[in-house]
Amino acid sequence: MKIAVLGTGYVGLSTGVCLSEIGHSVICIDTDEQKIKSLRRGVSPIYEPGLENLLAQNAAAGRLQFTTSHREALNGAEIIIIAVGTPQMADGAADLSYMVQAAKDIAANLVQSAVVVIKSTVPVGTNDFIKEIMDELCNEKVTFNMVSNPEFLRQGSAVMDTMHADRIIIGSENKEAAKKVEEMYSPLNVPFILTSIRSAEMIKYASNAFLATKISFINEVANLCGVVGADVTDVAKGMGKDKRIGETFLQPGIGYGGSCFPKDVRALLHTANLNGIHFSLLKETVAINDFQQEVLVKKAIERLGDLKGKKVAMLGLAFKPETDDMREAPSIKIARSLTNLGAEVVAYDPVAIDNAKNILRDTIRYASSVNEATLDADTVFIVTEWNEFRHLDLETMINTMRQPIVFDGRNCLEEERIRVCKKIEYYPIGRPPIVIGMT
Repeated sequence: MKIAVLGTGYVGLSTGVCLSEIGHSVICIDTDEQKIKSLRRGVSPIYEPGLENLLAQNAAAGRLQFTTSHREALNGAEIIIIAVGTPQMADGAADLSYMVQAAKDIAANLVQSAVVVIKSTVPVGTNDFIKEIMDELCNEKVTFNMVSNPEFLRQGSAVMDTMHADRIIIGSENKEAAKKVEEMYSPLNVPFILTSIRSAEMIKYASNAFLATKISFINEVANLCGVVGADVTDVAKGMGKDKRIGETFLQPGIGYGGSCFPKDVRALLHTANLNGIHFSLLKETVAINDFQQEVLVKKAIERLGDLKGKKVAMLGLAFKPETDDMREAPSIKIARSLTNLGAEVVAYDPVAIDNAKNILRDTIRYASSVNEATLDADTVFIVTEWNEFRHLDLETMINTMRQPIVFDGRNCLEEERIRVCKKIEYYPIGRPPIVIGMT
């Protein structure tokens, strides 16, 4: 099957590469000439484990191509996937300008009938809106049908999530179009859920909003545990074994970030407000998350008092491990809060430093290793749960710090490892602190 994919961000590139891996002929379109040149060389513009190898293999096999020409890509395409960005606007609404441009580009270059699939996360009613634009602009001899096919990819595991998805949502009012998309995905042997277009659009937002709410809930439980002397790790484990609740997304920390949860929660709130629904639960989810991103700073102030002149080693910048994505990363708010209080922040991340520099610039300093970041530090903040940080050489680290004080925003470190240290103060989230050998 010949497939065209508009957009080579996380969603578009991961989707295009994986579809070529299961045997389809895929051509990805992007207006960024430099990005297309890099992709043609086999270089991925994003850090995503396993993606670059699959990209190179399928390009070499002739199943995967990249172009800036819509005419070239759309010629003969049976399925056209729109996977462009829908960033958040100031009022929380999704910016559909890239989506509108994609519709115009398709309409101007489509010369045969096709199924148009919107994979981008879009508000309810967007498929109908895009169809109206294309109906007006398309050649009257060309027919097309719309399908809503939202993605559920996690950055850092996008290839795995595509190849081994929990389910594939196909929303369409046309049975033949839905069947065509089923055929495209059939080699994956994944369950299909067929719905209306508007239900499919809502499934994506409702799913992300629920997961964000679950994170905020366990963070509130963690804050309560910290006050009453309970251990949130045990609480979450006990809760998660209940099949009605489940174990995932019950890891307390410093809040969610990234390109999806913050944006999608606010977009759903915007849709609710437009339709007269007072979605108070989601408003509180956002408020809790905003508060949680300041928890480590508050703990540091309680312990150290004035942070002016203190050196803080920040371990982790990306919003989660296995990605270089800095969008809505908690590290941004934490770094700015610390520097506003007069602290000197030195940060290390295995892959996200270049992207962090584009956002934080010279607000903080950057280190090339854990040891460089923690040398002579007054305290360490663990912000991203990279495996490298889970297995820190604690003895070396605390012996080179001014004060062996660690604030763990992801509860990375095992309690047993902490207790064998001769001298350390360890402050996790929602668990009792550990103070060893301190006077």
